[in-house]
Amino acid sequence: MSSAGDSRRELAKFLRSRRERITPDEVGLPAGPRRRTVGLRREEVAVLAGLSPTWYTYLEQGRGIQPSREVLDSLARVLRLTEDERRYVHSLAHGSVVQTAPLTTDVTATDLIRQVVAQFDDSPYPVYAGDQYCELVAWNQAACEWYDDWSALAPGHRNFLHWLLSSPLARERLVDWEAVTQDTVARWRAECARHPDDPHIRARIAEFTRLSPAFGDWWESHEVLEHRSAVRLFRHGHLGVQAMRIVVLQSPEFTPSGVVLHLPAAAE
Repeated sequence: MSSAGDSRRELAKFLRSRRERITPDEVGLPAGPRRRTVGLRREEVAVLAGLSPTWYTYLEQGRGIQPSREVLDSLARVLRLTEDERRYVHSLAHGSVVQTAPLTTDVTATDLIRQVVAQFDDSPYPVYAGDQYCELVAWNQAACEWYDDWSALAPGHRNFLHWLLSSPLARERLVDWEAVTQDTVARWRAECARHPDDPHIRARIAEFTRLSPAFGDWWESHEVLEHRSAVRLFRHGHLGVQAMRIVVLQSPEFTPSGVVLHLPAAAE
């Protein structure tokens, strides 16, 4: 997404995808024997949300109208959006990134992130850091053991999502590879909404779509997630299947980078 127009189109596609997954029965409407529409009709969503059907149609067509936060919350209620999805539509419509003041030190945010990760060099648990493009900024030795030796990859391929989509080792190491990859795509979609004017994101989307048909399908499903703690199952050559809890640490000072910590956890 590289412009306000792109954000409007993405919002339109997202609203349509969520409208189509709600059945009339779920909102107390009769389906009718001759109904052909998948999910709810536009006018039904509009009435339930207290909006003009014409205005809502324009919104789903990506026209240049600006929905208020109250309208978005009303649509979120009607379409039964999750909290992550509600934040996503607000990001698309209004933006949610607060620009922080530049660092006044003699090092960049990336330098600081690398210094933070370096403190975990002796940890038996993986630690890595990524940016808004899923580029891998830094990682410790344990990440090489449990994931892959990312330093051996070409610089342009040192990207977590690229690795998930293209590396056979990703499927071998991650027991729930498909679920992990889908979650990563959903989290990246939420992140992309915070950077609507970044052309590199559009380039990455095109690259990943060419790389993997599965990515294209998952991207078009419009699923979104925010970063939250989760349990990930690993398959280790000597230790067998092990569960670790993933915790993402982010700070305004380090935006857009985040540090991913792994902690021991029982399998869920």
